[in-house]
Amino acid sequence: MSASERAIELLTAAAEAAHDKKAENVLAFDVSEQLAITDAFLVASASNDRQVRAIVDAVEEKLRVDFDAKPVRREGAREGRWVLLDYLEIVIHVQHDEERAFYSLERLWRDCPVIALPSPVPGALGGSGSVVPDSAIPGSAVPGSAVPGSAVPGSASAE
Repeated sequence: MSASERAIELLTAAAEAAHDKKAENVLAFDVSEQLAITDAFLVASASNDRQVRAIVDAVEEKLRVDFDAKPVRREGAREGRWVLLDYLEIVIHVQHDEERAFYSLERLWRDCPVIALPSPVPGALGGSGSVVPDSAIPGSAVPGSAVPGSAVPGSASAE
């Protein structure tokens, strides 16, 4: 079983909205094999609390307007350090850079397949946004697979 078509559509739209607000290191994982409660995770980060909130607001608006989707649960919005949006099919995590480095969700879910997302439009971010290249994600050399024990972006063994 893999992430549903609707989950992929929601992830793609959410990633585009996050990129529009200069989210960094936007990644998506297919967690459908490991979790029965959702198909996929989207993880994005920002350098400050205000930007975290702006990304969350943009994602919520995009999914509401384009898909009539509303989160069934929204946690952490007041603090703006790690906001979780639960849409049932997908769960979106928008984290402050410090929380992203500390909790390292990509390391936790490294055995899950990475879902390809559209890259931000060149020039639209003014060079400040970034996307982790597929080559930096464990298992991305073979689509839909993960290599246990592989280097994780930002770790000492990653190139």
